[in-house]
Amino acid sequence: MGSIGSDLEAAWLGEGGERQSLRDLADRFNKALLLAAIRDAGMDVVDGEAENYYRLLTDEDVSAGRRVEARNRLEAAGVDVDALDADFVTYQAVRHYLTEVRGASYERGDGTDGVDHERSVIDRLQGRVERVVRDTVDRLRTAGRLSVGDYRVFVSVDVLCQDCGAQYTVGELLDRGHCDCESA
Repeated sequence: MGSIGSDLEAAWLGEGGERQSLRDLADRFNKALLLAAIRDAGMDVVDGEAENYYRLLTDEDVSAGRRVEARNRLEAAGVDVDALDADFVTYQAVRHYLTEVRGASYERGDGTDGVDHERSVIDRLQGRVERVVRDTVDRLRTAGRLSVGDYRVFVSVDVLCQDCGAQYTVGELLDRGHCDCESA
């Protein structure tokens, strides 16, 4: 897990891409910890298997039976699940580590109060909603509780001015800078 500290810091600061939340970073660290424990136990893992075990161990939507089954499989392979669970970190622990141990600080750039910043916040939230919906559909489909063919998820947020009746996507409204009230 060598460079995970610097990787977490870079992801939190948004270096080289989109800034990740502390919760996402905690999940990322915990998944890496689980993968290391699985490999240390000599278990063969396929791509995505550690992430699935993490989901089975931690996701609130997973039944108790599935959680116990995952724990039993890991323990049978030699993974100390109780010790691993105790080593999992919270987002608060990640924040403490990044700010107090590594001395990192996240400061918003000059345009934080501007339209571009607000647009990026909305874009990130829309992307997150899309990922949550896609993951949920995939989980339900895998569990046999939902039947759907190849699919795509679309997330759109519109703004309707109740005074003039004009409706825009958020992006359109931000680009325009006003609704039709101003041009009337």
